[in-house]
This record gives sequence, C-alpha cells and structure tokens, in this order.
Amino acid sequence: MPLHDRGTSRNGVNGVGGVTVPGQPGGGRPWWWGEPRGEAGAGGGDLKHSDGPWLRAAGGAEGLVAHLGPVKADLGRAHQGLTAGAGELSALAELGAVRASWERRIEDARDECRSLTGKLRAVAATQSEVNEAVKGSFGRVRVAGTGEGR
Repeated sequence: MPLHDRGTSRNGVNGVGGVTVPGQPGGGRPWWWGEPRGEAGAGGGDLKHSDGPWLRAAGGAEGLVAHLGPVKADLGRAHQGLTAGAGELSALAELGAVRASWERRIEDARDECRSLTGKLRAVAATQSEVNEAVKGSFGRVRVAGTGEGR
C-alpha cells in the first residue's frame, strides 16, 4: 500500500510526511493542499497571469547575450603579450588551452541565452492565445435558468 493511502499512524504523522492536528486548519489535508478560498471553498477568484514575467525573463536573457558579447575580445586583450618572452614556462603554455576553453564556454552561454530569449517570448505569445481561446469558450456555456451564454 502506498504511503499516501495509509492515513494517519498512531503517532499522528501521516504517510506523506505532514502532521495531522484535528480541529486545526488543514485538518487531514497535506500541508501543500492549502486552505479553501472563495465561496464555500470554490475557486472564487479569477486566475490572473500576464506575459510580463516571461517577457522580462526574455529581456534578461537577451541582455546577457549583449553583456557577454565583448568578453571574448576583452579576454584576448588581457592575454596579449603574456607569452612574449616567457620562454618555456609551462604555466603560460597552458594559458592558451584555458583561454580557448573559456571562449567556448562564453559562446555556449550566449547561444543558450539566445535560444531562451526566443522560447520565453514564444511562451508569452502562446499563453496569450490560449487565454483568448479559453475566454471565448465561456461564451458558449449556458447559464442555468437564463437560456443565455455567459
């Protein structure tokens, strides 16, 4: 039997991991269930969300692409002249490999941010389309006793 089907044990701890306190808000419900809201425990309110967070995230990803743009050139300038006159120092010989590794990582990060920018904007656009479709579908719902759509 799964833990969530076992109910409350003798010590008051249910199988999901929460503590059941009779007579308290939440009673026998798990901690993540939350309290009922609105009339008689119904949803009561409107679900509200906007494109704002998605578009801000897309803007942030786009900003990272721009911010990381000059890093490769800055890294190149910082490395100019380091190996000149260094002779056979092994630490400086490894510097080229480390630099190449960082340049790849920077480009990978820029590519990922470019990809995220488009995907986040697509979520915002799709969400708006779905919102309108759902809103429009409520017009076809018949309200009891009125014979009209809602």
